Amino acid sequence: MATCTQIRRAGTYDADKDRIKGSVTLPADQRHVRRKRLMLDDGAPVMLDLAQSIMLAHGDALVLDDGGLVVVEAAAEELMQVRPGAGTSVAQLAWHIGNRHLPAQVEESRILLQRDHVIEHMLEGLGALVSEVVEPFLPLHGAYHSHGHDPDHEHAHSHDHSHQHG
Repeated sequence: MATCTQIRRAGTYDADKDRIKGSVTLPADQRHVRRKRLMLDDGAPVMLDLAQSIMLAHGDALVLDDGGLVVVEAAAEELMQVRPGAGTSVAQLAWHIGNRHLPAQVEESRILLQRDHVIEHMLEGLGALVSEVVEPFLPLHGAYHSHGHDPDHEHAHSHDHSHQHG
């Protein structure tokens, strides 16, 4: 069984030049990983063994022990599409959703959420237009979400929080 101990973030590899060996399609709740046996879309098993937990994004690639890449695809999921109705805005709806710490894919004119009849009822009560859709779910991750070690993302800024008020 092939092993993967590294990932490459989407956009950091060239799908035409790098050795793409396959893909793995996962729903959002299965893309937060550290150590896990995955079944590729062609049925081949891969052992994922990362140093830290990480949230895989659509388009990321698993680096196999032989140097080949397996592209991560976001699976189509049953979701709620939330659009603002009269007297509401995406920003207002996003605030109420964020206040409940729900995974959400926020776009300019809509928000996608996992289906939940209680949340659907709350949003409709706020004036939102809610419908059911089936499509890939790409939720945003909050400021406190652990990204794990990502060699393609250098974290360079000062953590000196001293300041003066005057």
